[in-house]
Amino acid sequence: MAFLNAMNISASGLTAQRARLDVIAENISNSNTTRTESGEPYRRRMVVFEPRNQGGFQEIFNKTATGEAAQGGVIVSEIVEDESPLKSVYDPTHPDADENGYVMMPNVDLLKETIDSMEASRAYDANVTAFNAIKAMATKGLEVGK
Repeated sequence: MAFLNAMNISASGLTAQRARLDVIAENISNSNTTRTESGEPYRRRMVVFEPRNQGGFQEIFNKTATGEAAQGGVIVSEIVEDESPLKSVYDPTHPDADENGYVMMPNVDLLKETIDSMEASRAYDANVTAFNAIKAMATKGLEVGK
């Protein structure tokens, strides 16, 4: 049924945006972490999305024509570290300060993380709205037979 495929697409968007919000929360919580398990300062992480459907138009058309459900939506393909430079802050009293008194701080920008979280939240809300619209259409379709 086509509406179930549409629900799966919206659900994949919800899952992907939730994962993005989880990574953003991790970035914010580690914005002052100067030493990780590897001994390095924390590096900002980013979520990479990828379309679940890797076929072209012809493949999708053929699946639809034969009644197969074409897989659509999005998946989280990987979580990568941001390779932008770390921030150097002068704080000679910090335990991780070098011989000159500088501490390497994470490359997490709280403003960027806040904006990213707002964007992910709005995308999540949009997927909820789409899911509810699909659900309402399915409900109305079932009421037609009454």
